[in-house]
Amino acid sequence: MSKQSGGDSAAQLGLVEIDAEEAARQAQASREAADTVMKAFGGVRGMIDMTLPGLVFIVTYNITHKVPAAAWAALALSALFVVARLLKRETVQHAFSGVFGVAIGAWISMKTGKAENFYLPGLLWNVGYCIGLAVSALVRWPLIGIMLGPVTGEMFTWRKENPGRLAAYTKATWAWVVIMGIKPLILFPLYFTHNVNLLGWLKVALGIPPLLLAMYVTWQILLKAPPPIKAQLDEEPEPGQEQPDHEHSAGGPARGN
Repeated sequence: MSKQSGGDSAAQLGLVEIDAEEAARQAQASREAADTVMKAFGGVRGMIDMTLPGLVFIVTYNITHKVPAAAWAALALSALFVVARLLKRETVQHAFSGVFGVAIGAWISMKTGKAENFYLPGLLWNVGYCIGLAVSALVRWPLIGIMLGPVTGEMFTWRKENPGRLAAYTKATWAWVVIMGIKPLILFPLYFTHNVNLLGWLKVALGIPPLLLAMYVTWQILLKAPPPIKAQLDEEPEPGQEQPDHEHSAGGPARGN
């Protein structure tokens, strides 16, 4: 009886150790997935690329009081960011998106002669982005999951195979709607007052902090989410699928000529 009891205790201890190892492995996988948030959104460098042109615009406008000079200065800085990334063979996705937005703002502001119009495309983009996030969450295709899936290697397995991560991505997407929606709520009323200085400085001030907050909230949500299920490549066998017998495939009886 004592030997039986000792054996059972050892087995239970082994199961506890296995469960602890599995929990630690899943926690590490969740942390690694959460750590991809900053990478997916361009990191610190991407935020700088998107923020500094607006700062250069308002500084140059205050110095020269000329819309074209300020617009060209901002556009030149955005183009410089792209060139620098190309020379370093880095991804230019965020730098190019910054150039595109700055170019539209510069064109509108020069065309109308109104400095505040430099910020109009960015404000409209913020509104459209928040609407897109909300719609994606409502139709159960949360945009945060769509953006992070390829980075984590899970692609879209979270949608049907991992309900816990679907819930986490949906929650994170709604968090982005709330946090990023603060900017247009503050800045659009200022746009209609034509107070370029206040609009410009607040636009810069509200550039990075809300983005960092949204990333941090997303990181916290994903830390508590189930680990990602890696997407199976076409050439990889499905779980439970037998591996081909290489010994028979060499020309033995299993394969006739």
